[in-house]
Amino acid sequence: MNFSFRPRPLARALAISLLAVLPPAAFGAEAALQAPGADADLAGRLRGASSSVAASGETNVQELLAAALSDYRTLVQVLYDAGHFSPVVNIRLDGREAAAIQPLNPPKTVSRVEITVQPGPRFTFGTAELAPLPQTSDVEIPAGFAPGQPASTGAVREAAIAGVRAWRRSGHAKATVSDQKITANHVQARLDAQLRLAPGPRLRFGQLQVTGQTNVREDAILRIAGFPEGEAFHPDLVSKSATRLRRTGTFSTVVLREAEQPNADGTLDFVARVEELPPRRLTFGAEISSSDGVELSGTWMHRNLFGAAEKLRIEARLSGIGSSNDIDGRIAVRLDRPAALGPDDSIFYLAEAERLDEEHFSATQVLGAIGARRTFSENFYAEAALGVSSTLAKDVFGKRRFKYLSGRVRAEYDGRDSRVDPSNGYFLQGGATPFIGIDGNKSGLQIKGDGRAYYGLGADDRIVLAGRLQMGSVIGPSLNEVSPTLLFFTGGAGSVRGHEFQSLGVPVGTGTAGGRSFLALSGEVRGKVTGKISLVGFYDIGFVDADSIVSGSSARHAGAGIGLRYDVAGIGPIRLDLAYPVDGGTEDGLQFYIGIGQAF
Repeated sequence: MNFSFRPRPLARALAISLLAVLPPAAFGAEAALQAPGADADLAGRLRGASSSVAASGETNVQELLAAALSDYRTLVQVLYDAGHFSPVVNIRLDGREAAAIQPLNPPKTVSRVEITVQPGPRFTFGTAELAPLPQTSDVEIPAGFAPGQPASTGAVREAAIAGVRAWRRSGHAKATVSDQKITANHVQARLDAQLRLAPGPRLRFGQLQVTGQTNVREDAILRIAGFPEGEAFHPDLVSKSATRLRRTGTFSTVVLREAEQPNADGTLDFVARVEELPPRRLTFGAEISSSDGVELSGTWMHRNLFGAAEKLRIEARLSGIGSSNDIDGRIAVRLDRPAALGPDDSIFYLAEAERLDEEHFSATQVLGAIGARRTFSENFYAEAALGVSSTLAKDVFGKRRFKYLSGRVRAEYDGRDSRVDPSNGYFLQGGATPFIGIDGNKSGLQIKGDGRAYYGLGADDRIVLAGRLQMGSVIGPSLNEVSPTLLFFTGGAGSVRGHEFQSLGVPVGTGTAGGRSFLALSGEVRGKVTGKISLVGFYDIGFVDADSIVSGSSARHAGAGIGLRYDVAGIGPIRLDLAYPVDGGTEDGLQFYIGIGQAF
């Protein structure tokens, strides 16, 4: 008996049998949106809002039908917001209007979703009324809500918000829109809108209650907030109280919510809900340059030391690691007590010890001070302090000890759009330190200033022009009668890149002393290459003089170079600068600087 076996025909037959019993392969539905008569911007907004377009490629019929049904309302709302109040929207699933499909009896498959939007004409306002309004208010009603202006639901909504806000800023905390009458005239493509406001009674602030998870005492929270109990209601005062609590750095969440109903005596109570941050924080930092070596810094902070949001901050720094100079060190302890003198006034205590071994002098100094700080706004603060210091210094004039009773007044205004990577705005800082000599030391005054400006160019500020001016002056004692820690040098990452740190001073014999005045100018052009990478070109120049005012005959040096920035979300750009001396007679050659954040 003979047998024969053919493997290939048998395999082919089995494959055909399996294909016969398996369901057909599923291919996702293709979605397309057409908007004849719409401009490119409106068409793009329609596509971006469409759930059907977002679901393109979906195979589940129920999901496709749900997306199509929701698109009727969504697309009409987009058109209303754009001022088209007589649109026609058709959404077809394989040729069937989605609105006519029974959800309980959908088609088995959908291969194509076709959306056709006919926007219709653009409407204008015929009537645009918003009343009543307060006689005086600092709130402007949107200019677009007026007869003859392009109509849109957005313009109506913004007008209503502005009207309510005007009454709230006039003391009527419970102002609302009591009635609205909106009529669309499709023949004339006109929208008539009439909004009626109900201002409600003029109210005063009532009591503030505190809730939430916090170890800060309630009486301290109330004192810090400075809640204006009994004063006429104004939303800015509410924001101010919340800002004061956030400013302590103790709380992760601060929300002030008004009561639903005012009290019978015309007051309105509030509830402050606060959530506390972890009480302790530890941070580290590092910076390296070819001339200054490695600098390491660290900070330990307690946000609520005694239960009243007191902030204790201990800072430590070591610099000059790996450089030709000895290692410098600094440790400082500062305690801030918020609202010690008033809601916007705090008291601070400062103790500091520092060892400096710079290019042209060395010094060991200790100081202690007490001061007060006034915060005028989120951008502007000033502080004044009084303290004593003792410095043992050695420089070109020899080894001496300086003892001072000194005051310090400092103010800062920060109008930048970002602290770590600004592209617009400006920053101003200035200070004056009068010092009175003890044990025969001379008295005088030190003045310092720092100004920075930023201007963005192009889309998304892809190019930023940045400039900085630093200046200082010592008035009173001569060079050999004042501590070198109060005098000025330039050079290094903080003033003139391309030169060693504090390399420029005033020639004295065969050595160099600090100057009684200095001026440093820096300019940068920052350009984005990608979303995270930027290139920078910069030029720095510095002047130092033995007199209290810089002049054309002052000693000077300059440096220029290029830099690379890589942006890291949350901490700012990582910085690499390569700088070369272009003026000043140095032989240092190419210098490099690595750090976090922009140079200024």
